[in-house]
Amino acid sequence: MLAIKIELRARVLGEIAGLTDEYVAASDEGICSCVASMREFVDARNILIYHSVKREPRTLDIACAAFSMGKTVAFPRCCKDGIMHAHVVDGLGDLRPAVLGIPAPPDSAPIIGPEDLDLVIVPALAYDRSGYRLGYGGGYYDRYLLLTPAFTVGLARERLVKDELPREPHDIAVKCLATELGCYTVS
Repeated sequence: MLAIKIELRARVLGEIAGLTDEYVAASDEGICSCVASMREFVDARNILIYHSVKREPRTLDIACAAFSMGKTVAFPRCCKDGIMHAHVVDGLGDLRPAVLGIPAPPDSAPIIGPEDLDLVIVPALAYDRSGYRLGYGGGYYDRYLLLTPAFTVGLARERLVKDELPREPHDIAVKCLATELGCYTVS
């Protein structure tokens, strides 16, 4: 299975590289609009969101919407052994380059427990129509999602949503996919 996922990651990265800047910008706007209008987002008090990098769907506008609505916003901080914690920040200025250069909160930022989260926005290279994800291979989110009852949302560019992705027993589907065409419950 590992070899299949490695090959698939390389293929999806090629697809991502082939997306036009115009499509990426338009899909970012549509995905943000979709998430910001979701009932689960509007009602959530505590949100975990990742800092997008490269050509991932842009999360910073979603985080700004959450801040403006007075929500508690946390970003992940990855530690050794595949462990991840959600650290609360007061604004995007609190984030600093961390593991792999991805902006994250400082280790001193307060931690919110997974059981206290209402909504988690989950990163992936691609999703399938059932909400399963092709991650980056670190397993951080696979472990973390086992610990939280939060509503989970996957951000995906519609052109990268697959009919089906390979699955392993530890994989957990998100409950909702948000694309530029809209949000839909998948599990």
